[in-house]
Amino acid sequence: EALGSRRFEVIVRGPGGHSWSDFGAPNPIVILAKAVATFTATTVPDTPKTTFNIGVIRGGTSVNSIPESASMKVDIRSTSMTEMERLEQSLRQALNRAVEDETMSAEMRSAAQKRPAVSCEVVVIGNRPAGELQPGARILQIVRAVDVQLGNAAQVQRASTDANVPLSMGREAVAIGGGGSGGGAHTLQEWFDSNGRELGLKRILLTMLTLAGVGE
Repeated sequence: EALGSRRFEVIVRGPGGHSWSDFGAPNPIVILAKAVATFTATTVPDTPKTTFNIGVIRGGTSVNSIPESASMKVDIRSTSMTEMERLEQSLRQALNRAVEDETMSAEMRSAAQKRPAVSCEVVVIGNRPAGELQPGARILQIVRAVDVQLGNAAQVQRASTDANVPLSMGREAVAIGGGGSGGGAHTLQEWFDSNGRELGLKRILLTMLTLAGVGE
């Protein structure tokens, strides 16, 4: 199965100002914080497995300044397109609710009659559709035959890769490892050991040659 993913950058903008003289103005960081609290309370199913992550958050220029803007990047993943769409809708609703809540709070804190100017946008920065490869697919049978030839023990895993798009279009595709071993993915302790790299490269080459019909 191809693990689908959608990624968004959420941007909130406000008038900004000084923490003392402009106290009461809507704060984009506070809006994001409220949106995160609401969105992360969204329930997700175990099956199909569905996840979300707030991976990056930025905003502000100094401790005594009300920021003019703040942003965050959100990652949503699932094997179900329906679940990804549901989570995207939850994200947008949480943001709109947070903007409205902070705007109303700013009106109450400030003596100004004019409604504070706040804007927000959700920008799609990544979209990998989910998909599925049939167990009897030719490309998968070839990879398995190559593994037998090389004496390689491989496992079929669900992942978000370049194979997602062709799979979502009904075309056969796989992403296969290049050899070696590693761990601690996406942490400062991430590591890679190139031992076994030769086997991985042989596997890729034999798979490509067989798919191309060389030797038939």
